[in-house]
Amino acid sequence: MAARPSKLMRQLGSTIIHFDCFYASVFEREDPTLKTLPLAVQQKQILVTCNYEARRRGLHKLQLITDARKVCPDVIIVLGEDLTRFRNASKELYAFLSSFSWSARCERLGFDEVFMDVSDIVEYNATILNANNLRNSFFCLSKGDPTLGFAFDATRLAGHTFPEITTADPGGASPDMLQLRLLLASHLASHMRSKLASEKGFTATVGISTNKVLAKLVGNLKKPDGQTTLLPPYTSVDGNLNDNVTLFMDDHEIAKVPGIGFKIGQKLRAHVLQRPADFDTGLVYGGTKERVLVRDVRQYPGMGPEILERLLGGAGAPHAIGARIWELLNGCDSTEVAHAREIPTQISIEDSYLRLDTLSAVTKELHMLATSLIQRMHTDLLEDEVLSDDVREDNTTASSLATKRWLAQPKTIRLSTRPRPPQNPDGSRNRSFARISRSAPMPSFVFSFKHSSKAIVERLVDNVLLPLFRRLHPEKSGWNLRLVNVAATNMADTAREKGGIGRDIGKMFRQQDDSLKHWRVEETPEETHEQATGADTIRTELPLRTEQPQGLSFSPANASRTGSEDMPTHSQQTYDHLDHVWDSDDSGDEQMSDAALYRCEICGSTMPSFAMFAHERYHKSLERQ
Repeated sequence: MAARPSKLMRQLGSTIIHFDCFYASVFEREDPTLKTLPLAVQQKQILVTCNYEARRRGLHKLQLITDARKVCPDVIIVLGEDLTRFRNASKELYAFLSSFSWSARCERLGFDEVFMDVSDIVEYNATILNANNLRNSFFCLSKGDPTLGFAFDATRLAGHTFPEITTADPGGASPDMLQLRLLLASHLASHMRSKLASEKGFTATVGISTNKVLAKLVGNLKKPDGQTTLLPPYTSVDGNLNDNVTLFMDDHEIAKVPGIGFKIGQKLRAHVLQRPADFDTGLVYGGTKERVLVRDVRQYPGMGPEILERLLGGAGAPHAIGARIWELLNGCDSTEVAHAREIPTQISIEDSYLRLDTLSAVTKELHMLATSLIQRMHTDLLEDEVLSDDVREDNTTASSLATKRWLAQPKTIRLSTRPRPPQNPDGSRNRSFARISRSAPMPSFVFSFKHSSKAIVERLVDNVLLPLFRRLHPEKSGWNLRLVNVAATNMADTAREKGGIGRDIGKMFRQQDDSLKHWRVEETPEETHEQATGADTIRTELPLRTEQPQGLSFSPANASRTGSEDMPTHSQQTYDHLDHVWDSDDSGDEQMSDAALYRCEICGSTMPSFAMFAHERYHKSLERQ
């Protein structure tokens, strides 16, 4: 038998919480009476999800609507084609959970799952835990505010455990730090679940462990609305190979392990059974009637990373896939929880079909998908930008003007299809979930605000999507498609006020103007009168002073916005008012004496002595011209 993964591979230093909310919760929150009734969400002719009352009565995901009604005639079916409410609920859920994070390691998976790495907040609370009074402990949620938190009993874990126990005592002279961290994380998760239910109306199933795959799997044990902590030992002790991680992983069906999909699962089943596994043809996306457990694969003679590499590797397979799958079979997962991200890494829109085999039908579907894609881009990637009056080009008196700006712009557009496999001689079809794709640069007109969304969609379909489709499916070959996907990918953050790959220079200057507008120099009515009479005046902004010089005032209301090219420089203008400009009425300010001034012998201009050399160079440059 191959060697077991090492202790370090199990990432024992991390503490991960996995939250799993439900599609059905969105409808149950809108109508609480649905919580006690069998509820299912329909897309096309399939149940994409259902609540736990419906599951208790025999319904499940990916079940045909006709079969679901036979199993549970009183099921309440709601349409889930419009994903707007799910996206909005997902953003609300993610914002709430990420607000508890210190490290911003909060990763969203789909609409209803969130991973959180809470190692830092847990380790901090482990250091301040009072071992002499564990029953009256306090969990601190903020380093800056020691009163922000909640009371808890540190002698017991919150929620369920695997293996099942009800108490855990981390006290003693030498406590188990791994168990202590998991205990603290269980109370943090319980507090967050309680807040999520009371403030947002969501229920969540939670798993707590040291890596993502274990946290996700252990959370599935107590659905719905429960939480489970996977307890130590996580590694073998005294030669005993049955640590809790191995014990937990071994009873899972091979395809239930995250990271092992349908195709890999089939190869593993076939290798263990020495024949192809029998399918359940009643399931829309296929399933197997024969359970092959993780234990069966892990303990198969000679099994190890090398055998898995030969079995699963090859053209198109990820690098070192054998080692990766072997780690997953042993409960190891080195992937980190990603940092919180305000914008999605990609936006993907797709639809499935019973038959899609004409260009006119494909064009119609591309228009629908492109319309949804543009709407999603506007929803997820645009923000409101408010411009103040002094940066507006018109003369209206509104206090602000709201405009749109892109938070990020996808650089690539990708078209993917899933062709229906050809029919076999006996009339059956092979199962295939393979997609084929083509990509192109995202056209710049997609980001324009000058054209309507309808016009943008028309150009996108005609200029980009249809040419990509013809490359995927030449008309002479024919096609019959089961799925079409349009995705905006290769997301690049634009210059933003906070974060992003750059800074918005225009916004920076506008903010600078807003900050300094109270100190901007403007001409007083007296100055305007002097200009009308032909008197020389100073139109340049002056150094800030504690009091306003006579004849000048500081007001943002009518400040001049003339550029430096619109006014004479110091060396181009005679200073007839230098005494009152540079002098101050404050005794504490230094005064500019006549001795400190310099008068040009060529043009007669008067200026401070430190400017004389630059002024002389100015005249020399005129002579050379």
